[in-house]
Amino acid sequence: MAFEKKWKDNLKLNETEKKKLVKDGLKIYDDIPYYAKNGFESIPKDQWDLFKWAGCYLQKPKEAGYFMMRVNVPSGILTHEQLITLAEIARDYGRDVYDITTRQAIQFHWLTIDQIPDIFTRLEKVGLSSAGACGDITRNIVGNPLAGIDPNELFDTTPIVKEVYEFFQFNEEFSNLPRKYKMSISTNKNNASNAEINCISFIPAIKEINGKETSGFHLKVGGGLSSAPHLAQELDVFLLPHQVKEVAIAVTTIFRDYGYREKRHHSRLKFLVADWGVEKFKEVLEGYTGKLLTKGTGFEQSWNAGYFYGVQPQKQEGLNYVGLSIPVGRLHSKEVFELARIVKKYGNGEIRNCNSQNLILPNIPAENIDELLKEPILEKFTPIPPKFIGYSVACTGNEYCNLALVETKARMKETASYLDEKITLDVPVRIHMVGCPNSCGQRAIADIGLQGIKARNEKKELVEAFEIYVGGTLANGGKLNEKLKGKVESPALHLVLEKFLQHFKENKLPSEAFLDYVARVGIEELQTYLTSILETVKAS
Repeated sequence: MAFEKKWKDNLKLNETEKKKLVKDGLKIYDDIPYYAKNGFESIPKDQWDLFKWAGCYLQKPKEAGYFMMRVNVPSGILTHEQLITLAEIARDYGRDVYDITTRQAIQFHWLTIDQIPDIFTRLEKVGLSSAGACGDITRNIVGNPLAGIDPNELFDTTPIVKEVYEFFQFNEEFSNLPRKYKMSISTNKNNASNAEINCISFIPAIKEINGKETSGFHLKVGGGLSSAPHLAQELDVFLLPHQVKEVAIAVTTIFRDYGYREKRHHSRLKFLVADWGVEKFKEVLEGYTGKLLTKGTGFEQSWNAGYFYGVQPQKQEGLNYVGLSIPVGRLHSKEVFELARIVKKYGNGEIRNCNSQNLILPNIPAENIDELLKEPILEKFTPIPPKFIGYSVACTGNEYCNLALVETKARMKETASYLDEKITLDVPVRIHMVGCPNSCGQRAIADIGLQGIKARNEKKELVEAFEIYVGGTLANGGKLNEKLKGKVESPALHLVLEKFLQHFKENKLPSEAFLDYVARVGIEELQTYLTSILETVKAS
């Protein structure tokens, strides 16, 4: 179906937008068979970026011809057959790397163009797709990984997520958006989908309608991280479950037709919402949907940051889920196959990805729990992790990513493991490490955010280093963390954090969370202590 590209005559369009006027990103699917047959050299450089619409990025260095592929997993829910297929792809084509992302998707690395058609075939056979996992298009829909089994959900969102996801898949009416477009749909009372950092989020709410308490959604728009993070703002609307698809289409249409297309760094929906304000945005939205109900009462009570550790009861009597720690989200195919064996033996074969880069084994009968917990692989991927490695997140880093300035996965894992050896705390501290300002590892919402940079050392050499941010959360509408002055060279990071967190341990109140500690003592005191640590480390 055709739609009018209202922006086509704008003389200030950026270069990417000009290319998209000539060729829609999804058209890359028509070209991939030819490129696969004729090799990487047959792909013109000006077509490289279009692979994003097929969920593929060229790894670093691009000229080497290796692709990263991201596979959509709506709400993070995988069937046994899908899990096996993904593990086989990692084994057969991805040099055995299987990464869980902070948006519940799966990433592969080291793919070559000749392998991609077979990977597409394998994915399609089990109902999976990488289409739209990257690019200026609707990305993977984040949701409640416990949808359908969650004692803390208002109702099951699985069918809604499926309906909305399938509508946007390969839909060329919405494949030319100004920038990436991220959506979340959840009714978990603990904000499991990180609503405030998505472009559009449907969050649980209740409203009395005609004397009857009715379950539905409130709507937040305009969230997003990267170098200019914004927290999503709530509109004064209440939506019934059957209205979600209609409203999702309307908001996406607004972004497509009114979103900014002149400067790439200023093209996310968050900038349009910030300029318009929520009242105007609601007015324009109702121009598409008709009058909507006003807000009811929010159902969300807290924020769990996507962590579901341990053995927990499901809403189905006699069934439990088991939340496992997967350090920085990285697995290898043998480990995935082993987890697939376990969930088939003790559960119903499903597995679920969390946006904390961890996994949930669902639908385990109570009588199977003891045997499940004895499985050797749960010694490595434990349901009761230590306080640092269990609450650490890392983006892909410069191992594969062209944008990242530093290595992250190994660094974060080593740093967290070191901290667990040196410091024992009564509360977890969430540490997120990112390799660049794009913040795929969601640095801005962490207790402690570590952002990789390049810095000059005393010898004026350019080295890997980190900036430290503190005090991020999505509780109570959210608060972005604040930057502390000073740069930490990578080799000293674990020592600086050890001293910084030891100071926290010695000065915190009993059971006081790091976020509450930051609010109590203030940024200035933390800055003073960090500065003294950096001077000590520098002197040594």
